Amino acid sequence: MKIADTLFVIPARGGSKGIPRKNIKPLAGKPLIHYSIDYARLFTEDENICLSTDDQEIIECANQINLAVPFVRPPEISTDTASTFAVLHHAISFFQEKGKQYKKLVLLQPTSPFREENHLAEAFELMNDEADVTVSVVQEHNNPYFNIFEENQDGFLKISKGDGSYTRRQDCPPVYAFNGSIYIFSIPSLLKANSFKDFVNVKKYVMDEKYKVDLDTMKDWNYCEYLLQLNNQ
Repeated sequence: MKIADTLFVIPARGGSKGIPRKNIKPLAGKPLIHYSIDYARLFTEDENICLSTDDQEIIECANQINLAVPFVRPPEISTDTASTFAVLHHAISFFQEKGKQYKKLVLLQPTSPFREENHLAEAFELMNDEADVTVSVVQEHNNPYFNIFEENQDGFLKISKGDGSYTRRQDCPPVYAFNGSIYIFSIPSLLKANSFKDFVNVKKYVMDEKYKVDLDTMKDWNYCEYLLQLNNQ
């Protein structure tokens, strides 16, 4: 499936701390950044893939599989505190100045490498004209109506949401967590937003819990390699 009028952005900052140099670290023998590049290539041509990085080694790693990197990300949006939205706005502006007018933007975070081709294809089917963004999620077992608590002003725990009348988790309203795998933005909506709270119409694409992998620590990395090893077997 080829997707038109869409910019694919893969953000890959060089200064990762939990897993040093994780974006170029081999995962099951393949640099982590290559997973997201290969995935984007299932849907579009290289000219529509933007690897946004501040790091020369990451650029060279992308070049190894013949992906040209359009720019070096400016230092002011390459810090620990820089927002993803600033990175995405910068990428859109860069391509607009080159005369490229995209309607949608797909964000592929390298730290969530488990994606199947059908996931993005199915998520795109949900992305209608009213939606600001479609985001991949997993259904959470921990639920604020049932077993998630907050501390009240007296220092005692109270149920986080609702009146605590639910006696079975299965009866509670379902709740969802972003799994970091796929984001599809309407570019007009994205350019008006500085965080997710600025979006009004957010659509969910539900993925199986086995795709809930976010590589933040070495424990996450080792677990991911274990899953890949099981899959290969």
